[in-house]
Amino acid sequence: MLTFNFTRIFKARGIDKPFRYLVNAGYSEGFSTRIVNNRTEKLNLKDIEKLCVMFQCTPNDLLQWYPSKNEINIENHPLYSLKRTEKVIHLTKILNAVPLNKLDTIENIIQEELAK
Repeated sequence: MLTFNFTRIFKARGIDKPFRYLVNAGYSEGFSTRIVNNRTEKLNLKDIEKLCVMFQCTPNDLLQWYPSKNEINIENHPLYSLKRTEKVIHLTKILNAVPLNKLDTIENIIQEELAK
């Protein structure tokens, strides 16, 4: 099953209050509630584009794939890249625990990697 997973994006972007964040970005309270609670089954392309621009991501980053139990060879399936793990959550926790005197070093390493 293919679903939207906005929780992952909020955590990756350090958004602690996603409902307020979306309302401040101009979304209605009803829409924001559906997004925050991952109760959105469909979005129009204009909203997907706006969310991707806002979160600096691609539509693939908004989606998560849960293979059916009878799915065979899921590692070879084109949707396999959308099968997510909790690594983003762990990375955020790790970065929050880094001593301040090491943040410059980590920032430099990340910038070097991104420049490649």
